[in-house]
Amino acid sequence: MKILWLINIPLPEASLLMNEKPIQLGGWLMSTSQLLSGIEGVELSIAFPKKGINGYKKLFGQNIKYYVFQEVRDNNKKMLFLNPVFMEIINDSDPDIVHIHGTEMAQSLSMLNTCNNKKVSTVVSIQGMVSIIAKHVLADLPVKVIYSRTLRNIILRDSVIGLRKIFINRGKNEIETIKKAGHIIGRTTWDKACCSQINPGAKYYCCNETLRNEFYNHTWSIDYCEKYSIFLSQGHYPVKGLHYVIEALSIILKEFPDTKIYIGGKNILKGSSLKSTLSLTYYNKYIKKLIKKYNVESNVVFTGHLDEKQMCEHYLKANVFVSASTIENESNSLSEAKLLGVPCVASYVGGVIDRINHEVDGYLYQHDAPYMLAYYVCEIFRNQEIALKFSANAREHALKVNNGKENLDTLLSIYNEIC
Repeated sequence: MKILWLINIPLPEASLLMNEKPIQLGGWLMSTSQLLSGIEGVELSIAFPKKGINGYKKLFGQNIKYYVFQEVRDNNKKMLFLNPVFMEIINDSDPDIVHIHGTEMAQSLSMLNTCNNKKVSTVVSIQGMVSIIAKHVLADLPVKVIYSRTLRNIILRDSVIGLRKIFINRGKNEIETIKKAGHIIGRTTWDKACCSQINPGAKYYCCNETLRNEFYNHTWSIDYCEKYSIFLSQGHYPVKGLHYVIEALSIILKEFPDTKIYIGGKNILKGSSLKSTLSLTYYNKYIKKLIKKYNVESNVVFTGHLDEKQMCEHYLKANVFVSASTIENESNSLSEAKLLGVPCVASYVGGVIDRINHEVDGYLYQHDAPYMLAYYVCEIFRNQEIALKFSANAREHALKVNNGKENLDTLLSIYNEIC
């Protein structure tokens, strides 16, 4: 079987072939591509966009052929309808099926239309859904924070209201993609509901994701972790809910004054250089103000960008992992934490409700109720039995949901059925 994937980012092998540093995103794509390309009789090709490319160029990995193509613009109606570059890639790779990962970028609609024109079988995977996420971006923020901008926000148009506009615009192509898709792969009740309301005629398949290899090799221990510590994998834009977590922290500190929160990503608290100042969004500035307002400067640590092993180490050191998003399909960070057995508290949003069984393998709370987040974190801090129960049950559940062999078999059966 010849399979062509369309993805939004280069996988590590492709980055190294281009003499670039691999980016720490899309771990599930890397894991599944390695498993898939290792099957006898399967030929896997992967296409992804890159700035500065005219047409496309080919890269040859160990088992995978890569196509690096020029970006597709949201407003380029001609390229969205029939993309000559994609025509060439399809002719060269000669796929039995094209798997389009994600609906949020213009290239997804462009590839789907091109495949439909050439009568090539397709399946579309749901990642996030920007047309729905756009409804949740404002995240109860003050009006000033929603509309104010820094220089960086002006240049990149990524203020809070700017992000909402970007998501709404991308959502138009996303909705058209889902309407035209005959076959859709999802993994949660949330994405199934959203897709069925947009295109009730599409065949929906459930296929869970396989996570990065590192997270299958370790298990959380209450004896190893840093007591009264919380880990968030990221928090630099409003949907991730960091502003709620800072408020919750002020409540947690009343009972556990030694609590520390570790947040993955750029350190917005340090660095007084012009470059670091200019790189801040207004939301970053708001977070800094909240940290100062609640006097928690010594309790908040931004870790800097983390690679796979560093991320795993931070999970293992945490007493509690928190997912505080205002909307989420399935949080891969939450799934990684569960796979390791880290006690979890997560907001009751989107597809997350399919990943946490409340009071069995974690706690769920109303996303805009930071006082409840604080309550559940404290419950785990003060009760070792709860932490150990959640740890064991979460890992057991995650090993089933994120089973690499079962997920690969499911994916292949979907491909075979469609073909």
